[in-house]
Amino acid sequence: MRLTRFVICLIPALSFLTGPGFSQQTAAPVAPIGVIQSPILTIDSDRVFNESAFGLRVAAEIDAKSAELSAENRTIESDLEAEEEQLTIQRKAMTAEAFRELADAFDEKVQLTRRTQATKGRALNDLVDQEREVFLNAAGPVLEELMRDTGAAVILERRSVFVSANAIDITNEAIERLNASVGSGKN
Repeated sequence: MRLTRFVICLIPALSFLTGPGFSQQTAAPVAPIGVIQSPILTIDSDRVFNESAFGLRVAAEIDAKSAELSAENRTIESDLEAEEEQLTIQRKAMTAEAFRELADAFDEKVQLTRRTQATKGRALNDLVDQEREVFLNAAGPVLEELMRDTGAAVILERRSVFVSANAIDITNEAIERLNASVGSGKN
């Protein structure tokens, strides 16, 4: 607990020590008007992805593919239910052994279908991860430029910071810059 208090007390001191007038040896970069000057910035990376044009495009594509998969699952479920009903009707006219063969084949078909559909669901999750990786690679240079413009030495994930001033949060600025430079990620 003492270390936490020390770190919280140290952060304002660091800002003071890096402010204008502390060292005349190094000129601080001049930020564009309206851009905060701070050695430490915070960002909500989930918001940057989810609210950017890139993230919104990915979400729309995933939603469309999820809807297709759900419709496919409903169709398959309906078909399997009809097949099961037919199998139940046929049971009355079959020997136990013959029915067992058909029932086992049906059960195997159901299990295979479940595995196939689960694989398709995992592929959608993998697609989100892949798209996020592409986005993060494209975001790197934009965030580095933002760091240079603000004189920052580090950008911390907002959720990892115990307490901070909202003034050092660059999430909205990052979204704007990424929308301008990366867009939706599709040309």
